Amino acid sequence: MATNKVTTNVIDMSGNTGGLVWAKGTTAQRPVSPVAGDTRYNTDDNKLEYYDGTSWVNPNETAATPTPDFQADFLVVAGGAGGGISGGGGAGGLRTSYGSTSGGGSSNEGTLGFALSFNYTVTVGAGGAGGIGGNVPALGTSGVNSVLGSITSTGGGGGGSVNGSSPDGLDGGSGGGAGNTGSGGAGTSNQGFAGGNSSGGQVFAGGGGASEVGNAAPDANNGGAGGAGLAVSITGASVSYAGGGGSGGDPRGGYNPGAGGTGGGGAGTTTYSNATNGTANTGGAGGGGSFISPYGDGGSGGSGIVIVRYPNTYTISVGAGLTSSTTTDGSDKITSFTAGSDTVSFS
Repeated sequence: MATNKVTTNVIDMSGNTGGLVWAKGTTAQRPVSPVAGDTRYNTDDNKLEYYDGTSWVNPNETAATPTPDFQADFLVVAGGAGGGISGGGGAGGLRTSYGSTSGGGSSNEGTLGFALSFNYTVTVGAGGAGGIGGNVPALGTSGVNSVLGSITSTGGGGGGSVNGSSPDGLDGGSGGGAGNTGSGGAGTSNQGFAGGNSSGGQVFAGGGGASEVGNAAPDANNGGAGGAGLAVSITGASVSYAGGGGSGGDPRGGYNPGAGGTGGGGAGTTTYSNATNGTANTGGAGGGGSFISPYGDGGSGGSGIVIVRYPNTYTISVGAGLTSSTTTDGSDKITSFTAGSDTVSFS
């Protein structure tokens, strides 16, 4: 077909009462090597679109929210918190579209839309450090948020300390457990549960998990366990994530520590050794340190994870700042991100 090039700066169509007919076709028929400014009518979604140099964008949308070309399932788990002296850390917030439930007892979320050739941010949140024995206040450090495009999960809340030195657990994706006189931190709606409250004395509370509130001490001799995490089968196998950290204890009076919640939560300690860390890439929280000098430190929180499950007809490109692996399950690919922060795109 011949091409007629217009060399003037203005095309005057004011005398024409008809319409301008654009190039049109399906998403799959887009130009192989588009240049910025290319404009066409997409017959798949019946919308005009143009190429902005990076991706195809609808004129009524911003480049940050392009029209999706396909839908994918996701799991985004933030970093778990460190345990305090002696409250257990809170698990990282958990959001997922896969299965029937998400974190915090909510229903699963809708799938996430992705546009081809568009860059999406992915961040895998690190776990928080445990409280240092003998420091005042000896709170656990909260975990770091994890991100997949528009989805953000909140880092777990640090575990509480003892007596007057900040006994309350911190708020987070799931809340940190209380020290011996405090209250558990709040969880985030649709991500996780609150940490357990203290019952006084030398018995402490566990941190919250994705599917359960952190446990208060059951009696005068035992600390509270971390809240249970949530099992998700997005990879093709059932794996539990985001368990809360168990509380610490005090061996002088036989006060036992709490167990970690299923899903990577670490157990507390009653000895001079440090509490158990949360498991990496689960968002599990660290256990609480011991209430005795020299104190055993609180356990560190486990790092989070980001997983996306998408049709195997698409290919993902991953930025160098991310650590990832891709497997297949039936007609889907599953890409798991286990560390770092960068962008990804699909083709």
